[in-house]
Amino acid sequence: MLERIEKNIEKVILGKDREIRNILKGMLAGGHILIEDIPGIGKTTLVKALAKSVDLTYSRIQFTPDLLPSDITGVSIYNQKTMNFEYRKGPIFANVVLADEINRTSPKTQSALLEVMEENQVSEGNSTYALDRPFFVMATQNPIEYEGTFNLPEAQLDRFMIRIRIGYPSHDDEIRILMNFREENPLEALESVATKEDILKLQDDTKHVRVSDEIYDYIVRITSETRTNRLFTLGASPRASLALMKIGQASALISGRDYVIPEDIKENASMVLSHRVQTSAYARSQGTGSLEAIKLSLAMVDPPKIGR
Repeated sequence: MLERIEKNIEKVILGKDREIRNILKGMLAGGHILIEDIPGIGKTTLVKALAKSVDLTYSRIQFTPDLLPSDITGVSIYNQKTMNFEYRKGPIFANVVLADEINRTSPKTQSALLEVMEENQVSEGNSTYALDRPFFVMATQNPIEYEGTFNLPEAQLDRFMIRIRIGYPSHDDEIRILMNFREENPLEALESVATKEDILKLQDDTKHVRVSDEIYDYIVRITSETRTNRLFTLGASPRASLALMKIGQASALISGRDYVIPEDIKENASMVLSHRVQTSAYARSQGTGSLEAIKLSLAMVDPPKIGR
């Protein structure tokens, strides 16, 4: 099933097998995903292709400076006939929510996502409204444009299970993109190959992937290293440890295993941790960014030597 979903998305997004697989890992782990890259790479198209491939409800929120929290979560409107307030749900009530250019709106509006991303619910007045499962926020932002943008605070960055980048296509893949999009958009003809129930079953299977004591220890040693290494002024939180475990389980399931191995943790650590840490002045003086700092700190932690 996962292979069908992956190949279906590849009809639209060419030459990005690894990036598609990473997004599927986030989906299986039940986490939210931050896609950070320059305009025109296909961030929005990738999210749309995923939503269509698995037959999930989809909504897109274009984040702008004048966007209000109620434009995301919804608002209560007074009904003169019933003389009661009625809650009108906002676009956040969907299975897949594309938060496009999330860093273009004010911190007040960004904070409207904090509760919903952590607890899958929206509080309005004295009422609480649960969201249907599965629920994913897939946010995009441009890392090189700062005019009219607001940096996401650490509390919100920590809500994203992984951060990925798509990158430019290869020469041959870009030629294929031109050919595929010459007459029509292949996204319009994309059909679903899985149902909501299929995704919920895969998420449940992911939770049951076995994690050994050695792997638990390995995860905590990795996150602890970021808290003591002089390359960082802000280390990874316990939420990061949980995210790393869940991504490891998803990685194992995609690889056809029902148990996590050290490679499942090590190969995914950068996309789980890089947006959750802050590099120190020392690291920046060495020209070391967060991704490089994570790789250097990983090298300081010996993986356990375990079998099945």
